[in-house]
Amino acid sequence: MTKETANEREKKAWQDRLGELVNDYLTQKQAVLMQVKKGAMSREEFLEEVRNHIDHYYPYSAKQREELLERFEQYVFGYSILSPLIDDEEISDIRVVGYDNVRVKRLGKRMDAGVQFTSEKEYRQFVDYVATKNQVNISNMNAIQRFTDNESHSDFILRFTVSMPLVNTFGEPYLCIRKVPKNFPQLLKLVERGMMDRETAELLALRFRSGSTLICGGNSSGKTTLLNALKETLPDNMAALVVQQADELTTRYHPDMMFLHSLPGTGESQVSYDLRDISIAGLTMDVDYFIIGEVKGAEAMYLLNAACTGQLCAATVHAPSADKALDKLVDYCLYESKYNREELMKMMDCFQTIVFMERYRVKQIFYCTGWDPEEKNLRYERIL
Repeated sequence: MTKETANEREKKAWQDRLGELVNDYLTQKQAVLMQVKKGAMSREEFLEEVRNHIDHYYPYSAKQREELLERFEQYVFGYSILSPLIDDEEISDIRVVGYDNVRVKRLGKRMDAGVQFTSEKEYRQFVDYVATKNQVNISNMNAIQRFTDNESHSDFILRFTVSMPLVNTFGEPYLCIRKVPKNFPQLLKLVERGMMDRETAELLALRFRSGSTLICGGNSSGKTTLLNALKETLPDNMAALVVQQADELTTRYHPDMMFLHSLPGTGESQVSYDLRDISIAGLTMDVDYFIIGEVKGAEAMYLLNAACTGQLCAATVHAPSADKALDKLVDYCLYESKYNREELMKMMDCFQTIVFMERYRVKQIFYCTGWDPEEKNLRYERIL
């Protein structure tokens, strides 16, 4: 037997021990995990409970039992082999395509993560644990789930998307994690990072305060990062409401910002609040600035209604260029509106500033100058 084979056997033995203990707390002791998640049990109390469980049910040496407790603590209060990837500030996204295929996006470039789970069984158990830890049901009735963990990591909000084998072509779950910095960069820091020059930053901050703004671009283009920074430039005497699907937009300094997020219904619970519902509620609140984190559907009509009444608004939307962003917003408005396309497009001139992001850079800034009755379209003036 070679030394390498011995090491592999030892690694598998420890994985089996840890897997057995994790399974205990995913099945008969799941309620204890929930107490920790809800703050009803402290970390110290939980670990003492686990220590007693190991001492009673795992006939190993004292050293092995203590090591098992340490490994279990790292598993429960982190995310197993993904924890170092979550800690890495250069990594923005983690995608688990298979138990032996973990991918990351590092500084905007996709690459292999350099880690993998030891087996499909271990990976599936990990997915079950992630769901349990975040109080999410991944049964066949809930085979696609999106949820956010804003407590486990001191530096990042973690946005999860999980799809189970029921809807996947292949037989393993897919797990995607988007990392959103809690200590998000301010506008001057984005200048230092090359997102824009100082003159452009000052221009955007001025226009953001004085008129409604739409920020567009593709996936991971920097839309949310820019919106997060711009909203922090609002003066303290302006009250703001932020409506979003996931808790990506937060505040570091502003004293009068409220945040609402959507709540999807599940097979077990029909209680749900989508962006449309909370946007309607938001319009009844006394706010000076109304922000939707990302427009994806009928909530666009309520954003437009607010902007048309003169209330300052901002949002992000997926679009291939600045001049196409309002077309996309109109598409979403049509889900909820009795207006036709031309009527909606005329109303869109209330969005005075349209910013297009690409690869974490401000690529275009357009100023909407109004409706052209002959061309039957909006007129734009390009600032950048």
